[in-house]
Amino acid sequence: MGLQKVPRNTIEFRLKGRYGLFTDPLTKVGGEKCSYHVPTYEALKGVAKSIYWKPTLIWIIDEIRVMKRIRTQTKGVKPLDYGGGNDLAIYTFLADVEYQLRAHFEWNLHRPELKKDRIDGKHFAIATRSLERGGRQDIFLGTRDCQGYVEPCVFGEGAGALDQDGELALGMMFHGFDYPDEIGKPELHARFWRPTMANGYIRFPRPEACGEHKFVRDMTGKQFGISSTLLDVDSEAREVGVVA
Repeated sequence: MGLQKVPRNTIEFRLKGRYGLFTDPLTKVGGEKCSYHVPTYEALKGVAKSIYWKPTLIWIIDEIRVMKRIRTQTKGVKPLDYGGGNDLAIYTFLADVEYQLRAHFEWNLHRPELKKDRIDGKHFAIATRSLERGGRQDIFLGTRDCQGYVEPCVFGEGAGALDQDGELALGMMFHGFDYPDEIGKPELHARFWRPTMANGYIRFPRPEACGEHKFVRDMTGKQFGISSTLLDVDSEAREVGVVA
């Protein structure tokens, strides 16, 4: 797990917060919620998109390192009731969480209309500067109830609480969603996998490498025009001094 040279499409960052709640999507419709012991790929992809995202690219989460002991805390909350008003429920959160992440972006080849915007140096510079500023949008650890914070780091650097703990199988977990604009089909699929954590490290398989996929529903992707997208990125590139 030694330190590696970072390619120009890769970011490494520290993610931390007081609480995290990474739940199976099937439990998001209401009632009691209990967090997975580690973040899901989809939640971490959402964090990367909150740091920086354009429809030209797709974030791929490569690896996570759990820096602190896994602790849970149960709290009573009042979620909105679908029939109106508030309900009372018990949520089991992860407490005092900190992770190191490595992620990289790839071009979304299912958006040929944005081909002119595939300029890796520009997007890398903007993503790096956005990370240094703590992200472009609010960072959440699985849910809006759990505020998160990001900052640049060197992946694998420093001591972690689980460095000598060996392997731990985490069972069946939700991995993420296959959205129509990322797979080229008007369908939404859910992915599942069986992760194993080794001394605090978890290496994620690529979305297409997950062994178990489940069809959710028909869905169409959102369309973007090259004019507004490219102009917006170009103006941001000038801000960081990158020549397109």
